[in-house]
Amino acid sequence: MGGAPGCIFEASWNIVLKMQNEVLIEANEVRNSLATRSVDRALARRRAAYEDEVRRLLDAGFASIRETGRLEPTVSDGVRAAGLSNQAFYRHFRSKDEFLVAVLDEGIWVLADYLRQRMATATSPEQGIRRWLEGMARQALRPDAAEATRPFALARARLAELFPEEVKLSETRLTAPLREALERAARAGTLPAADPTRDAETLYDLAMGWLQRRLTEPGPVSDADVEHLVEFALGGLRRASAAEQRAR
Repeated sequence: MGGAPGCIFEASWNIVLKMQNEVLIEANEVRNSLATRSVDRALARRRAAYEDEVRRLLDAGFASIRETGRLEPTVSDGVRAAGLSNQAFYRHFRSKDEFLVAVLDEGIWVLADYLRQRMATATSPEQGIRRWLEGMARQALRPDAAEATRPFALARARLAELFPEEVKLSETRLTAPLREALERAARAGTLPAADPTRDAETLYDLAMGWLQRRLTEPGPVSDADVEHLVEFALGGLRRASAAEQRAR
């Protein structure tokens, strides 16, 4: 019994210390939470401001490309049209070529969305593939689309050499809906010999090469030209499988 009061006092003191620690921890958490929220708000404001700068620069780049028909907007012209400074430009892009890759990627996003919308109402995978090919080819058929597409089609090789990973990622995004349609066609048995990954890449190369020629040669592009490209591509996709060829 003689040690009991000390034990009680010690236990009580430990409880008090624990309560104090919990209060301190809670206070620190509140302060940290308030500080974190303040930092988050500041970062969010800065992020929004930077996103606005990038958007204005990209819009200015697109406008310059449409007006001149060349993928060579100068940094000074771009920042002037965007209402920004050279410092703002180099805050986001290390060089003009890096900026052009960003403009290319933005254009790919727009084109990919357009192609997905064309394919959304297709009643079969093969019809979806047709609509993807037609959508690509019609970039040369419509004058406004041709003006916007020509600089990118002509400069693709140079940009791909400088920024291979970035350009490859953009092209993968563009061919994704085509690859998905090819996978569905292979599973359904309508295109049994389809190799979705390779075929999507081959069809992209075919369509892009066709576009480059049509966008640089004089003379109009007709619906018949587009139809010939599409039927040629579909004919290749309908090829017999290796097993069928051996059985013949």
